[in-house]
Amino acid sequence: MASTSRTRRGRGRGSGSSSLPPPPSTLPLIIEEFFIVVYEDPLVKKVRTPKKIADYLDGQEPAKVYLRAADCGPRLWTVEVLFDGQGRMYLDKGWEKFTIAHGVDFGCYVHFKYEGDDVLTVKVFDGTMCRRYYY
Repeated sequence: MASTSRTRRGRGRGSGSSSLPPPPSTLPLIIEEFFIVVYEDPLVKKVRTPKKIADYLDGQEPAKVYLRAADCGPRLWTVEVLFDGQGRMYLDKGWEKFTIAHGVDFGCYVHFKYEGDDVLTVKVFDGTMCRRYYY
């Protein structure tokens, strides 16, 4: 009697071992994207970034960042960064010029993605949650 061998193919990870990814608390913290909601007039107030961003940059705080509107060419907007010593980071001088040029106003959602070398690509969403495109 000949035995028939059967090969199984599946979507698993190979030898049948159940290797799960490590729990999130053991993974290194990498923050590349964040967003802010504009609650105050961006022309009057500097804007505060999420606390996790300031915590992530602790010890390597940049004096300025460069904002680039997504899909809007190579132009960079220089924005000074302030750290208040209490774990908060703010986008300060230069932010108001960026907001005027891109129509950022009360109720907008602004998405930031870190691209390296202190450059942040920015996408602006209006109060209806629709993205604004610039030409």
